[in-house]
Amino acid sequence: MKSFHQEFWLHNRPLMLLALPLLGAQLAQTGMGVVDTIMAGRLSPVDLAAVAVGASIFGPMMLLIFGTLMAVTPLVAHARGGQRHHEMAPLIHQASWVGALLMIPAWFAFYYSQVVFDFMKVEPDVANLASAYLRALSWGLPGLAFFQVLRCLCEGSNQARPVLLISVAGLLLNIPANYILIYGKLGMPQLGAVGCGYATALSFWFMALLLSLYVTFRAEYRSLAIFKGWSWPQWLGIKQILWVGLPIGLSIFVEASLFTTIALFIGSLGEVVVSGHQVAFNFTTLLFMVPLSLGMALTVKVGHALGQQRPATARRVAFLGVEMAFLVSLLGALVMWIASPWVVQLYSSDQDVQLLATALIQLAVFYQVSDGLQVNAAGALRGYKDTRIVMLITLFCYWVIGLGGGWWMAFGANPWGPQGVYGFWYGLIAGLSAASVFLLWRLNVTSRRVQLEAVAQ
Repeated sequence: MKSFHQEFWLHNRPLMLLALPLLGAQLAQTGMGVVDTIMAGRLSPVDLAAVAVGASIFGPMMLLIFGTLMAVTPLVAHARGGQRHHEMAPLIHQASWVGALLMIPAWFAFYYSQVVFDFMKVEPDVANLASAYLRALSWGLPGLAFFQVLRCLCEGSNQARPVLLISVAGLLLNIPANYILIYGKLGMPQLGAVGCGYATALSFWFMALLLSLYVTFRAEYRSLAIFKGWSWPQWLGIKQILWVGLPIGLSIFVEASLFTTIALFIGSLGEVVVSGHQVAFNFTTLLFMVPLSLGMALTVKVGHALGQQRPATARRVAFLGVEMAFLVSLLGALVMWIASPWVVQLYSSDQDVQLLATALIQLAVFYQVSDGLQVNAAGALRGYKDTRIVMLITLFCYWVIGLGGGWWMAFGANPWGPQGVYGFWYGLIAGLSAASVFLLWRLNVTSRRVQLEAVAQ
């Protein structure tokens, strides 16, 4: 009989080994946006603003697409766990068609973004440059979508390390390509923010090519014959992916757009408030990558166990993984509390910005654990292919409790008076705490039901 300590590490050690390269890949891909921002900013404030404004459309749109294609991960994990290798190639083919389908509205949104910027009353010089930046970036969309499909194939097969290495390679290509195209080196014209878009698009295609070569020549995937034939779109396959994936994409989109909307609401409170909020949000998002990567790994591990027809193991893996997320998030909260006064100095030399950012980060300590629990409960539920109720829970908790409650605390006639930017962070604490409670309840219900159904059979 294993002790709890032995069982905890028996299941969580492989979870951590999978989560670490997933974390590295997330950071590498996030790093592209950081590189774009820094290098464009060194050319001119207008180029920096254009990249920032363009990213406000690119980010949520890509998260919607990425989230939808994340359906491939649990579907691959189930098929692999059940030794149904013949399902892999058709799944990747249909997922690629889904990616192509999703690229069409994204391409139109990018190509005709000028209409959106005019409606938002963005300064004309910035709007024109941001629109051109997005049109340049749109050429990389097919490569990015196909990379995401193959990435989910690898991660669902418990092979996250090649995704990490290829993501780092894409980042390393992005830096010199940005330098050449933004500043006009090696005989190229100086394209500014537009060159930044072309360089990032090139990196997307480069990553897709490298991962395609890996899947083609890696012995583990060669027998799947993914590229030896290509099936036409099939409604049943596409429906299966959209049925699982679209709620995931919408849930992630809802969370991303929540923070974008808060940034718009506080825009009237002055540059110190906006800057302090952005610093706090950037730092907390960086630490959030750790529990997020654990949640992605948990999807794979739960999916494998269910594919092997071991629902009791899947339930145990899910809850031990959530317990690991609790410990990791607790550590992250401690780091936030101790390091915040020093970290904010890296972002800004303005004392008012530093004081506000420090106060907001220390508020974030109170939702760090809740955020880690909810993202890992959602990750485990994706392993069960339970995504539609998760979408409804996140929509209610993020937008009704988080944003609605935050606006009421910030500007509304509440008993404590208008709290300004702090009100939105109080709303985040309430919304994410509610999400963790509801999603853990849903995980308990779903895992128990699947286990009882298996016993009944």
